[in-house]
Amino acid sequence: MDALSEDLDLLPATRRALRHRVAVAQREGRSPSLVAAVVRGGEVVWEGSRTCVEGHGPDGNVQYRIGSITKTFTAVLVMRLRDEGLLDLSDPLGKHLPGSGADEVTIAQLLAHTSGLAAETPGEWWERSPAALRPELADVLGEEPFKHVPGTRFHYSNPGYTLLGSLVEALRGKPWEEVLRAEVLEPLGLGRTSGLPQAPHAGGWAVHPWADVMMPEPSEDLGLMAAAGQLWSTTGDLARFARLLMRGDDRVLSAESVREMRTSVAPPEPGSADLGYGLGLQLADQGGRRLAGHGGSLPGFVAGLWFSEADDVAAVVLANCTSGLPASTVAADLVAIVSEAEPRIPEPWRPFKEDDQVPLELCGPWYWGTSAQVLRLNQDGSLELSPVGATGRPARFRAEPDGTWTGLTGYYAGETLRAVRREDGSVSHLDLASFVFTREPYDPAAPVPGGADPQGWRGIG
Repeated sequence: MDALSEDLDLLPATRRALRHRVAVAQREGRSPSLVAAVVRGGEVVWEGSRTCVEGHGPDGNVQYRIGSITKTFTAVLVMRLRDEGLLDLSDPLGKHLPGSGADEVTIAQLLAHTSGLAAETPGEWWERSPAALRPELADVLGEEPFKHVPGTRFHYSNPGYTLLGSLVEALRGKPWEEVLRAEVLEPLGLGRTSGLPQAPHAGGWAVHPWADVMMPEPSEDLGLMAAAGQLWSTTGDLARFARLLMRGDDRVLSAESVREMRTSVAPPEPGSADLGYGLGLQLADQGGRRLAGHGGSLPGFVAGLWFSEADDVAAVVLANCTSGLPASTVAADLVAIVSEAEPRIPEPWRPFKEDDQVPLELCGPWYWGTSAQVLRLNQDGSLELSPVGATGRPARFRAEPDGTWTGLTGYYAGETLRAVRREDGSVSHLDLASFVFTREPYDPAAPVPGGADPQGWRGIG
């Protein structure tokens, strides 16, 4: 059966396409149940579900385990600590959590899975064994915790996020889940997200790979591993969490900080279609559409949360089977269905307000040597650098209070753009990471490194 909202913001054909996709996913993935939601414009605009039990369809209030989507919640807590000045992402873990056995790795490396730590814990499969087997961090890391040199490659690590959970506890002086509830769940109204299940919740099932029979999966309290995958949640709560990840919320994390989380830090694995990994967020390309989010799985459950910032669309898919149903793929497909069937209507063009400070003197063509570039001022006050032609280094810049601009993307990310002025206050040239940009190619009146030939431009004699 289906449970489908009647929100009229989506066209009937779009709603049917969404319903069809989750129906196919539940049947082909052979999951006892599946529940999904789509967010557009910050609001849930569609909900759907499928179940093998007639008259018992789940809705957006039914809890499922979300596995590694928990890592994104943990990353939000770490970013909050950074924004408060309690840590720097470049800090070695040992500065704040000494004696863990991974003192030299940085907090950023843990967030982006470039710490070199093992993917899993030593001993029994931690997702299906009692937390009592791993009472200390030493039991989580083992005697040989590193598989790679820190900082040299992406290698997904569940123990790495256990360390981040312990870091949160060390700096807050409270249990990880208590901090999460006070600083993220309660401010966002995520009352149906918890470390242990709260009714109504789905049961986790293993479905036989070669026969249509199933058995219940055990549900273990993960103990120290909680920060890597403990949470139970609902599509309703995860829809609100997706809104935070797309837009920010000053009660929890600023738009600038969530944008930083969405920026690729770790390169993708060779041959992967992914765009790499940010700070607690997976990044992917879907036919030219840039997606961010996270997948999750624990015995008995699979989950996916993906969003497209450009389309302002997010989707959540939760199911209660151990394997077989690609929840992340289905969530990404739901994003694509809405984005392609009903493209985002852009905001109307508006000029700047009369009292806005508009740096027109920086706009227009500039030249780095003989390479033609254009600086455009965006409505949000940022500067966009674009090459004229096929080659160049496009970038976007944020205005700073001191009159400089900081690169946000591309080659110039983090670099400073500065307008150098003459004695009369007019702009002589731009300085960008030691490169001199002039209004004319190799302008002889500007301090171009190496100078300009005194004979100037000329043809062949």
